[in-house]
Amino acid sequence: MADDLHDVEVIEDTAEEERLDPEVAARRAAALAHVRKFGDPVLRSKARPIEVFDDALREEVARMAALMHDSMGIGLAATQLGTLHRVLVYRVEHDSPVNALINPELEWTGKEKEWMEEGCLSLPGVHVDVERPVNVRIRARNPRGEDIAIEASGLEARVIQHEMDHLDGVLILDRTPRDQRKEAMRILREQSEAAA
Repeated sequence: MADDLHDVEVIEDTAEEERLDPEVAARRAAALAHVRKFGDPVLRSKARPIEVFDDALREEVARMAALMHDSMGIGLAATQLGTLHRVLVYRVEHDSPVNALINPELEWTGKEKEWMEEGCLSLPGVHVDVERPVNVRIRARNPRGEDIAIEASGLEARVIQHEMDHLDGVLILDRTPRDQRKEAMRILREQSEAAA
């Protein structure tokens, strides 16, 4: 998992460097403006299963992938954009293809669990420790409605679980120790006061 943590740090370091480019920074800010932030009730809502696999769904997935890319995230759930659809997109490596999971269900988790720091586009400036299973198997559908199964481990498993939590109205604040939750709430409160 140390390698996975390194991957997260590399992604964050890359994001810091890219933010220096005004065009990339503007694109990131525009994408983040679409992401619902802490306090928005949709983030606590449970998404509904997708029943129709059509061009509109594939367009939604493409839009989500583009916003995730421009915001420099590695995962995004439809609820974060205010849509109560059981759809998520993710990509562990910055240059790897985007994966879309429709109606994902956790089929199996391994016994081994690990703590790791997580952040969230909907909770800017907040990073907290979250314990999650290291290995998972997910059943879902792709944007064409075909059944798929994914066996994931390490960072990929963590990202999928994080985004699946969003589809159930669960935030990383719900999965972190009390002291870190209190500190995160302080940060979010200060941000809210500064914005007002």
